[in-house]
Amino acid sequence: MTKAEKVDFTIKTLYRLYPEIPVPLAHKDPYTLLIAVLLSAQSTDVRVNQITPLLFAKADNPNDMIKLSVDEIREIIKPVGLSPMKSKGIYGLSKILIEKYNGTVPKQLELLEELPAVGHKTASVVVSQAFGIPAFPVDTHIHRLMYRWGLSNGKNVVQTERDAKRLFPKKLWNDLHLQIIWYGREYSPARGWDLEKDIITKTIGRTTVLKEYHKNKKTRI
Repeated sequence: MTKAEKVDFTIKTLYRLYPEIPVPLAHKDPYTLLIAVLLSAQSTDVRVNQITPLLFAKADNPNDMIKLSVDEIREIIKPVGLSPMKSKGIYGLSKILIEKYNGTVPKQLELLEELPAVGHKTASVVVSQAFGIPAFPVDTHIHRLMYRWGLSNGKNVVQTERDAKRLFPKKLWNDLHLQIIWYGREYSPARGWDLEKDIITKTIGRTTVLKEYHKNKKTRI
C-alpha cells in the first residue's frame, strides 16, 4: 500500500466510524472552550467536564472571571491538576482579553499563543473548534497513532503536526484531528491495546510496531 492509499484508507475508515463527531470538551462559546482546553493539559476531558460547570457557574466570561481571585479559581480547578499555573493563566488571559480585545477571544492563532498559559496546541484547538479555521492540534493520541500508522516518525509533536498537515487535505483537518482522538481512545489506546479491534493499524500499521505487538503478545501468553 502506498502512503497515499494508506491516507485514503484512514480517512474513509474514520468517516465511516465517526460520521458525526462529538467535541470532547463541553463549552458554549470561544471563551469557555479556551478555558476548558487550557484546563485539559495533563488531565482528562472527563475530569475537565466535571469541573468546568462549577467554574462557569461563577464565571463564564472574562469580566466575571477577574472578579474572582487567583486563589478562588485555583480552589475550584484543583482536581484537574497543575492548578497554580492554570489559575494564574486563566486570570491573566481574562484580564488581557478585556484590556486588549474588548472581552472577546481573538481568532488569530498567533494572538492566542501570546496569552498566558496558552500554547500552540490549545490555540490550535480554539481556532479549529470555535472558529472553524483549519488547524491540526496534536495530542498524545494523534502523536501515537500517526507513528503506529507509519505516517510520521514520532520524534516530536511538531513533526507529527507537520506530517499530518502535509498528508491530509486541509478541508478535512478539523474533522480528522477529532476523529483520530476518538479512534485512539476507543480502538488504539496506549494501554490495553487489542490489535484485532484496531482496523486501521492492523491494515496499514508500521511493520516494526506490528512485530513488537505480536512479540509482546506471545510473551504474555
